[in-house]
Amino acid sequence: MVFQLDILKDKIEFFEANSIKDLEKKINDQIIHNQAILLHVHSVSHQMFVTDEGKRLYSAVVHFKSS
Repeated sequence: MVFQLDILKDKIEFFEANSIKDLEKKINDQIIHNQAILLHVHSVSHQMFVTDEGKRLYSAVVHFKSS
């Protein structure tokens, strides 16, 4: 029996929340999880959108890379 492990080198994750504080918490929680598999934040892109009802929606894309 042969086991072959592939190392994850890149990972892109998308996040969405109703407040900037919730978005930050989601990203920070995922940073901790990805550090366990030796991935670190390479870049972050974020946006804020206002619906027709005036409700704000925050989103972010985080690119994780191995060192």
